[in-house]
Amino acid sequence: MSLKWTDTLDIAIELSETHTDVDPQYVRFTDLHRWVCELDGFDDDPERSNEKILEAIQMAWIDEIS
Repeated sequence: MSLKWTDTLDIAIELSETHTDVDPQYVRFTDLHRWVCELDGFDDDPERSNEKILEAIQMAWIDEIS
């Protein structure tokens, strides 16, 4: 599967499976950005992200583990 920045829920699911010991509420956006770019299947321009996108991913990740 090819992930893009707009695939917030799919990215959140992947992050929750990859970083099981992390509380997403306390993740810095710089780390979140790097982790998303490192995901297998992520295929988007790293420069296309912004705070709004990263916040949406973070919120979806929080919802995913709740």
